Amino acid sequence: MHFHWNFSASEILWTLTFASLLVLLVVLLGRDRVRRYPWFTASMVMMALRLLASRLLIGRLPQMAAGEVFLAMADLAAIISLLVVIEVARRAFAAAGRTAWIVVTLIVLAVGAVVLWRWGPWPSEKTLFANSTVAYLRFMQLFSQKADLLADVLIIQVGLLVVFFGRAFKAGWRSHTQQIAIGLSTASIGQLSVRAIWEAIATHTTVHNRTDYERVMGLQAKIYNADTVLYLVVMLWWIACLWRDEPGTKGAVADGNSAEAEPADDGMSAD
Repeated sequence: MHFHWNFSASEILWTLTFASLLVLLVVLLGRDRVRRYPWFTASMVMMALRLLASRLLIGRLPQMAAGEVFLAMADLAAIISLLVVIEVARRAFAAAGRTAWIVVTLIVLAVGAVVLWRWGPWPSEKTLFANSTVAYLRFMQLFSQKADLLADVLIIQVGLLVVFFGRAFKAGWRSHTQQIAIGLSTASIGQLSVRAIWEAIATHTTVHNRTDYERVMGLQAKIYNADTVLYLVVMLWWIACLWRDEPGTKGAVADGNSAEAEPADDGMSAD
């Protein structure tokens, strides 16, 4: 008897990703993590909505309408990603002095600005601000791409700071803040690696015929699938870490729900 597997790798990964997001949201809600990490939770909700919209709407809406919907969601997701960076940094280093905050923030933003400016093309002002629907959609796309790039660069830097200095500010290894930061940084490293690899392939590959084109597209799918697998691992990490209470917090209350004890000074539980 032959078993026929009618699902592609992309379909399987989509299903696993969406299921993992739902489980992660259940953990965030059920274990009372939302009040401490509202923007992180919002980013997960936004990702789930985008995945669902991609499955339900692609091919069923006119091309222009679909572009407006998905680019609007991408812009909103990019803004939320930047707010997540601020949330993680605030949670990790709320006890740091004002001078340290200002100096480190300026350094992190400077690195992000340099990467943002040097990586990827910038359209001309005439093209960017042309009075047409297509130009408007291009501007939305540019905003989401650059904001995502900036968020990735910033969270990697914040993640490194949390790993090396978080323990001194009550964001040690077993804290949820550091665990979220490590996951976000890992996912961002994967995103930037995929972007760099694909740009290198697109720059140095010459397509002569349809066979070459299909080979390149197949390679692109494999690269993107590998990035999806990495994000799946990150979500499993978050599910496991956020399910457990941090050291020094109260366990389950009488009704069986878990509540975290937050110190009054900075909202972080003790390491």
